[in-house]
Amino acid sequence: MMKIHKIIMAVALSFTSLGAFAQASYPERPIRMIIPFAAGGPADMVGREVAQLLSQELGQPVVVANAGGGHGVPALNQLLGAPADGYTLLMPASGNMTIPSKAMEGKDVLNLLDPVSQVTQSPHVLVVSKSIPVTSVQELIDYAKANPGKVNFGSAGVGGVAHLAMEMFKDQADVDVVHVPYRGTSKAVVDLGAGQIHALFSSMPSLKPMIDRGVVTPIGMSSASSGSETSKLPVISEAGLPNLEYTTWYGVFAKKGTPEEIIQKLNKAVLSVVENPELNKKFEPQGVEFVSSTPEELAALVRKDSAKWQKIIDEAGIQIE
Repeated sequence: MMKIHKIIMAVALSFTSLGAFAQASYPERPIRMIIPFAAGGPADMVGREVAQLLSQELGQPVVVANAGGGHGVPALNQLLGAPADGYTLLMPASGNMTIPSKAMEGKDVLNLLDPVSQVTQSPHVLVVSKSIPVTSVQELIDYAKANPGKVNFGSAGVGGVAHLAMEMFKDQADVDVVHVPYRGTSKAVVDLGAGQIHALFSSMPSLKPMIDRGVVTPIGMSSASSGSETSKLPVISEAGLPNLEYTTWYGVFAKKGTPEEIIQKLNKAVLSVVENPELNKKFEPQGVEFVSSTPEELAALVRKDSAKWQKIIDEAGIQIE
């Protein structure tokens, strides 16, 4: 019996050693990183640059797969359908992780995913159309108060970050403004330039072409920024609305149950990537700041932002699609 027991122990130890060796040698083949947005947009541009640099850090190709739409749920489902082995990753935007949707009702993303690291943080820019006589946050507040129900804000859709930011503005400025939801940011930006909508919160990469042409006027940032373009703008919380503050961000996540050694190896690789000076130089004018975090810090950020947006949704009575 003793001999059999020793054999069993030896076999068990060999499997443990093989598992540890497999994790130590990770990655041994290409990694797929799913981005829950269409190709060509800001998330895709950041994701592809990050994937290329991760490939250099990890010694294996990191291949981007786009799976847009559906509030990021189709992309999430692709990750959840893969093994928890670190060979399939997800790089969502903050809204995908922190704003509820019908498809995710009753589900906690942190019960489905293992955070790896934050990758970026970016404030939103508040821009206004040339069709209204506004060049500052206070002037927009004053104009909206003088014209109740006549000023409208566009957004990329009901329940998105831009919509919820508008609800924050409406509540804190105590103004009556109208929400005009679009299916995506691009059409909203075009209509803003044409004067069909009056104001919009969005990312600098989406707005920069219009700003550079002088078609729309940037009047504030949702948070402080060190970018060469964005740092010139006043921070909204310091320009009339002290409680209006938020950033958008991208992060890297793995499927729940991914071995801790793999999470830590990926985390270390992301840290090296975000410190790359060429990467920072390329995106700095757009107000995109590359940052890393521990997995625990990213989990805490998800919880904090989720609570913030849920409070706004509940108070405004927004019906999430």
